[in-house]
Amino acid sequence: MIKSELVQKIAGHSQHLYHRDVERIVNVILDEIIEALSRGDRVELRGFGAFTVKHRAPRQGRNPRTGETVEVDEKFVPFFKSGKELRERLNRDATPRAARGKSAGKSAGKKSSAKPRTRKPAGAGRAAASAKGRARKTDA
Repeated sequence: MIKSELVQKIAGHSQHLYHRDVERIVNVILDEIIEALSRGDRVELRGFGAFTVKHRAPRQGRNPRTGETVEVDEKFVPFFKSGKELRERLNRDATPRAARGKSAGKSAGKKSSAKPRTRKPAGAGRAAASAKGRARKTDA
């Protein structure tokens, strides 16, 4: 869901408010959360969760492309911890994916026209190929 969808949903439930007023309310709420976090405060919405700010110390990182060492400055990052009620509602009717089976998302009785997948034999992956390449280099 994006912010405009949230505004539309709230406006649909609140017929007595204009769309522009709902948009202004949502913007004020989000701006206040941002302001509180920038001051270092904690924002807690009971049942939903808590927003906090975590400090990341300066460190040495690596450029993944070149491998050279890079200095990474200190920074502050937002952190969200979900509330108990949110976790409970998300997991109320949840069943493990394995228990639902492969056809849980497909409609009943419909056959797939896709070719069935076949498993590659063990050792056929990229890691095995690179290990073979290393073995050849050391043998020569």
